[in-house]
Amino acid sequence: MPSHTFMLNGKQVTVEAEDDVRLLWVLRDLLGVTGPKYGCGLNVCKSCTSHINGKAFNPCSVPVSKIKPTDEITTIEGLPATVGKDLHPMQEAWLALDVAQCGYCQPGQIMTAVAKVRQARAAGHEIGDADLDEIRNICRCGTYSRIRAAIKAGAEHM
Repeated sequence: MPSHTFMLNGKQVTVEAEDDVRLLWVLRDLLGVTGPKYGCGLNVCKSCTSHINGKAFNPCSVPVSKIKPTDEITTIEGLPATVGKDLHPMQEAWLALDVAQCGYCQPGQIMTAVAKVRQARAAGHEIGDADLDEIRNICRCGTYSRIRAAIKAGAEHM
């Protein structure tokens, strides 16, 4: 069976998996990292959103063979370490504004939010409504207004 090595939440990992196995299943089933949730498996719902080299991506749509040894995968479990705290400012905002209802989509929502704030700043501006309108993560509970408010609040402390 092929061996795949990459960085996961700041640590190098190596797993044995067939090349066509989606990274989401490698994370969840082989590495026990369950923050990225399985929702659709088709890159639609975005509940598995994580970061690859600092940018949002959906591991349900990426075969493990496409991940290079130098790629840094960050999941919700590793997000706080990116700021050296127990919680990332976006997670703190989520809690302060009581965003989660069922909570299933929240790891993906938070990871998308952090990447979107970084993307806006790289483009030379703070996150605004137009940026938030581009976010396509699905929340079945419909807490979108709280999600938007938390993204803006979290961005203030990033």
